[in-house]
Amino acid sequence: MATHAPTFTQSESNTDFLPLKGTDHVEFYVGNARQAAYFYRAAFGMALVAYAGPETGQRDRASYVLQQGKVRFVLTTALRSDSEIARHVDRHGDGVRAIALWVDDARKSWLETTRRGARSVQEPKEFSDDDGSVVTASIAAYGDTVHTFVERGNYSGTFFPGYRPIKEDFVARPVGLIHIDHMVGNVGWNAMNEWVDFYRDVMGFGLYQHFDDNDISTEYSALMSKVMANGNGYVKFPINEPAEGRRKSQIEEYLDFYGGPGVQHIALATKDILTTVSKMKEQGVEFLTVPHTYYTELQNRIGKIDEPIEELEKLGILVDRDDEGYMLQIFTRPVEDRPTVFYEIIQRKGSRSFGKGNFKALFEAIEREQALRGNL
Repeated sequence: MATHAPTFTQSESNTDFLPLKGTDHVEFYVGNARQAAYFYRAAFGMALVAYAGPETGQRDRASYVLQQGKVRFVLTTALRSDSEIARHVDRHGDGVRAIALWVDDARKSWLETTRRGARSVQEPKEFSDDDGSVVTASIAAYGDTVHTFVERGNYSGTFFPGYRPIKEDFVARPVGLIHIDHMVGNVGWNAMNEWVDFYRDVMGFGLYQHFDDNDISTEYSALMSKVMANGNGYVKFPINEPAEGRRKSQIEEYLDFYGGPGVQHIALATKDILTTVSKMKEQGVEFLTVPHTYYTELQNRIGKIDEPIEELEKLGILVDRDDEGYMLQIFTRPVEDRPTVFYEIIQRKGSRSFGKGNFKALFEAIEREQALRGNL
């Protein structure tokens, strides 16, 4: 069944008061950044490009900057137990602290959002070195997650002032990741609309797509989801909340183990999902699997596609179509010991939707994993 093309409504007027150029980086607070960085380098093929820590004058933390295409992760760990970073890891395990958004004017972005009701986490601050200057400012989002505005137009360095560039990474074997497609947040019961309103009223986003428990449900559990997008569509944030079901949903499991709302998964785009997933599997990344019956019905459901069905089945890749084309997607198992953060690998061939036709197969695969953990 084809899904409908996304609808998009801007909040106030046609004027975008918070123009975003895309996602600058995602910062994770983790228990051991050196080892976490090695996982992303060896398994996801991300290159270590910069580092900050005691050797660079940063006394309370160590941060490793990893990059592939336009995907940039910062993995930060506390050097002492009495720090905000250590407390974040104690509460949540390894997880996303900051979704950093690339802007032309961080001061204006902070001003426009705080005067619309955002809670300030960090007022605009300028950092400088021989390569120029970067301005950042942060506001609170759901749970302990923050949005950091990054203005780097006057900076020619690798990442930020104070970070030492790494010339070459001999561990990383790239897999073809090109950019972040979207990032999904899980919030608590009946909290989805509160955060939809936040993104609309505070950040000027519009409603891009909406799924209810009729769209996203299985025999056991359900959830609701609304996708918010900024004015140019470069940044998309689906927001999920639990819905009533016979057993515990994946969202409830996440909230229990993460200790509240947070980033559930990050969708990473590729231009060749068959190659990307093959390489990631070779490098040790584990993906969810769906039964053979999914592929026996696939051709009838989605029509003609370029990729061989048998290759898709071998790798476990899902396909869905809307009015504008089709898309291919696959989801990793959680990459932490807590069943929290995971990744989606996505290739879009015209489609701008989120795989509604795959929801049932995907959620049943997640429930099989939940049952093995004893959390369904």
